[in-house]
Amino acid sequence: MPSIIRRPAERRLRPLALLLALALPGAATAQALNLPANARQIAADQERDRSYALPIGPWADHAVPMQSLEGDVTREVWRVEARGETVLQLIAPLRDQLQAAGYEVLLDCADRQCGGFDFRFALEVAPAPDMYVDLFDFHVLTAQRALPGTAAGAASPGDAEHVQVIASRSGFTGYLQIDRITPAGEAPPPPDVPATAGGTGDALITRLEEAGHVVLADLNFATGASDLSEGAYASLDTLAAYLAADPARQVALVGHTDSEGALETNIALSQRRAASVRDRLVNTHGTAPGQVSAEGVGFLAPLAPNTTQAGRESNRRVEAVLLSPGAAAQ
Repeated sequence: MPSIIRRPAERRLRPLALLLALALPGAATAQALNLPANARQIAADQERDRSYALPIGPWADHAVPMQSLEGDVTREVWRVEARGETVLQLIAPLRDQLQAAGYEVLLDCADRQCGGFDFRFALEVAPAPDMYVDLFDFHVLTAQRALPGTAAGAASPGDAEHVQVIASRSGFTGYLQIDRITPAGEAPPPPDVPATAGGTGDALITRLEEAGHVVLADLNFATGASDLSEGAYASLDTLAAYLAADPARQVALVGHTDSEGALETNIALSQRRAASVRDRLVNTHGTAPGQVSAEGVGFLAPLAPNTTQAGRESNRRVEAVLLSPGAAAQ
């Protein structure tokens, strides 16, 4: 099994020289991929010696053309705080830097040009709430560069390093995911940043207030069960503190399922799971009952196609939905 090093994180940007390192061909030094000064890192992780499907063309003939890679995958997720840049303005400077560093662009496309929904769900995307991809407003760039010592024009996938950049936004806030895929043993370690629980904290509340809803991604239910498993959940700590800070705030917890089974059965299961989360907030965290309600919609609002295992897992979730002041809670 591949070894996995995960350091999800949230921090203010340090000097730009500390950003994603891209080694220059034939040089011992590294070039930094500079992000905007108001960028904040949300997560960083690394997986050793695994497969990665890199898109090299838009959706066509019912598929996304992919290049199959093997190696170490380093991922960073960044949030560009509320300046209102377009997705193109977010990704264009990164494209320029990659090309200046000797990378060859393989794919450079935006939302519908890429293939819209079908293309988006073929990508490797960091889970919510770390990364957000608007289906109607995203841009993807992939590129490759030969490793030092490889003759120009002779590089195979095993002799090159690859980068995938996904840019999107919600309201005035931008989101960037940067994946670097290198042959096994070539990748630098991910940034040593303080650990948090699944990108929760300020990131969860920012997403809730900007998009109006957020997936509580760290919750765990036993297979086929409706009761929330025992244990501490950072998302509930954060949500409880947010509600306690202002008694006028209200949220609805909405349960979702995959499409296995009848709709009526799934709606009931999703409602019971949302109710279990509500009970935990009220009974363990002291949340006022009037600030939180529980609903279930079954499989009627999927995040991903139910035709794949990954899609079904994404669709089994509980979300917090921000309500207007005075909305009825149960």
